[in-house]
Amino acid sequence: MSRRALIPLVVLLALAAGTVVAQERLTVETIRSPQFRRAFTTPNLRWLSGGSVLLYDRRPVPEDRTLERLDPATGARRQAVDARAALASLATLLGNAAKPPDELGWPDDVTADGRHAVSVIDGDLFLLTLDSSSYRRLTATPAAEKNPRFSPDGTLLSFVRDNDLWVLDLASGQERRLTQDGSDTVLNGTLSWVYWEEIFYREDTASWWSPDGGAIAFLASDEAAVDVSVFPDFEPANPALHRQRYPKAGSVNPTVRLGIVDVAGGAVTWAQLPQPRPEYLVRVQWLPDGRHLALETLDRIQRRLDLLLVDRSSGAVRPLLNETATTSINVNDDLRFLSGGRFLWSSEGEGHARLYLYGADGSLVGAVTPADLTLYPSLGGSGKGAVAAVDEAAGRVYFTAIVTADTGSPVAPQLYRVSLKGGEAERLSAGAGSHRVAFDSTAHLYLDATSAAAEPPSLVLRRTDGSSVAIISPPAKDVVARYGLVTPSFIAVTTADGVALPVAIAKPREFDSAVRHPVVLYVYGGPAAPMVHDAWGRDTGLNNLLLDQGIVWVAADPRSATGRSKTLADDCYGRPLAAHEVSDIGTVVDWLKAQPWVDPARIGVWGWSGGGSFTLQLMTHSDAFKAGIAVAAVTDFHYYDTFWTEHMLGLPEQNPAGYRVSAPAEFADKLHGRLLLMYGTFDDNVHPQNSLRFAHELITAGTPFEMMVYPMQKHGIVADRSHVYRMLLDFWKRNL
Repeated sequence: MSRRALIPLVVLLALAAGTVVAQERLTVETIRSPQFRRAFTTPNLRWLSGGSVLLYDRRPVPEDRTLERLDPATGARRQAVDARAALASLATLLGNAAKPPDELGWPDDVTADGRHAVSVIDGDLFLLTLDSSSYRRLTATPAAEKNPRFSPDGTLLSFVRDNDLWVLDLASGQERRLTQDGSDTVLNGTLSWVYWEEIFYREDTASWWSPDGGAIAFLASDEAAVDVSVFPDFEPANPALHRQRYPKAGSVNPTVRLGIVDVAGGAVTWAQLPQPRPEYLVRVQWLPDGRHLALETLDRIQRRLDLLLVDRSSGAVRPLLNETATTSINVNDDLRFLSGGRFLWSSEGEGHARLYLYGADGSLVGAVTPADLTLYPSLGGSGKGAVAAVDEAAGRVYFTAIVTADTGSPVAPQLYRVSLKGGEAERLSAGAGSHRVAFDSTAHLYLDATSAAAEPPSLVLRRTDGSSVAIISPPAKDVVARYGLVTPSFIAVTTADGVALPVAIAKPREFDSAVRHPVVLYVYGGPAAPMVHDAWGRDTGLNNLLLDQGIVWVAADPRSATGRSKTLADDCYGRPLAAHEVSDIGTVVDWLKAQPWVDPARIGVWGWSGGGSFTLQLMTHSDAFKAGIAVAAVTDFHYYDTFWTEHMLGLPEQNPAGYRVSAPAEFADKLHGRLLLMYGTFDDNVHPQNSLRFAHELITAGTPFEMMVYPMQKHGIVADRSHVYRMLLDFWKRNL
């Protein structure tokens, strides 16, 4: 079959109103343009103490963007800041020293009442007063400041400078240094790389204000014993070396302590950690009484999690509960303390995540969420857990979840509520798709960021019964129509042993079922990391460029990646990529080959990061693929970080066989099909040695392949992403 060229400009009937719409040609430039990408965003938001919402909407052009206030009673939005006046005041403060930003942007932090916001600009701190639309410069030092956090009452600001924790009085401008030992290897109030990447979701969350604003709890990390990795530049003539402290599997981690310091100054009170000392401090939060903190810790191989109470005054620690597992334990963000010291706790001890109520002494009261629902994080607002809100007065918990039964349907978290006493849960969200929610402090209203595979993202203000108050940000259906974007549908493919695998399929617009088409399969394959969601796909534009080449796009998850349960994720424990992953995807490929519209000789596979690893594993353990692309792939888990690797594989000396069978580089000589390896030379997540090792093995085996190297680019290859997309499309055109 001759390959179909990109669809020319045509006139199509718009489905909505029968109006004629000119369908524009989709290109790499289009999908990488700010206008296209921001069309599928929803506003940044924060509920304020007075009950209103602060918004920042990136859909308008930059010169029309500003911070807005949303009135939840009416759904009306109004300008909170005159952006032009604010930027003019900022330009005056910066003078000729630095170029002011083109737009306000979302600030680094906002006071609880929404009167002030703080941003780090060119390494210094600037305070924005919203009512006057004016900036005030807070710092002007050679050293860069970061991680600004307002005190609960908004009168003080903490920040990090030279890896020490500082506090600034906003009224007087007076600074106070709270820690004294910050250095290149001692980090106070800021995270080491492995904590930032793996434990705190790529947010530098390492300090927490007490509820009364009188103290700050913080993590202090000593990285002196952590191994250093280097990345060569190509400038100057004798290239510079960039260094990173990165603990690889089996090596020494940073030593981390929990400190508590009074904002008035004085000695740090250190949490008296139990012995043997826990390897990881993974969560910290203040209890409502302000006299204690909750500290969660993990052992090195992450099979024991302890919840500890830390006394603010003495640092004394009291055990509250612990969990153990035969595989590993996942950290979550669903700990909520209630009146009288009771608390809600999420556990996967039954094989999937449920919420439980505990007494103040750590004794189990009972299950709260029903067994037929699995907690699934909402990722809405500022929270990352599945617990969206607790209305203790009404005795209710609001949470996001998926149906526990393994139906082969795509992951799509919905909003539910249930009594604190447990029982049947009531679903509040309606229709297909996924929901990210952010509740007000009274748990009477919430903002619902929702999308589906066929419905672009929108933001709706809702009451707790699920009814709509106002549409804050409608779905960009006009952009979908303008480019004739095709979205996927879903099927389930069942394995020989009865596991239903979710599969997403998108076909070219002018699809002819009587013609055999090439297929590109997109994979990730990491445990509990599904690629098949009933949510708007961030790569919808790129996928449509594939469709325009006459290629069918498919995404599929092996059982361990579906996100359905801890039981399924544990299928690959001790041997990720080497359990059922290859055979599960083989089942999907067999189904594809049996379809009359698929050319079985022209199936490709690709993925990024873990998906790159899985691509290599598939191509070295199967002959089903004509070609594949692996971007930023881990090829040997000895080269990857301690926390993630040991979470799945344990220590290298304890599981040498598991490390070997999970390393695609060990099987490079068995590669089938044409391969393109891609990586960035500054990739501080998956180090370049991974791609280089695989390339070396291929060369040793005499196997031809292609490689694309992006100088000075990190894991996301963000600056050169347009080039990446052109390489992808060109490779498929040549090889499928």
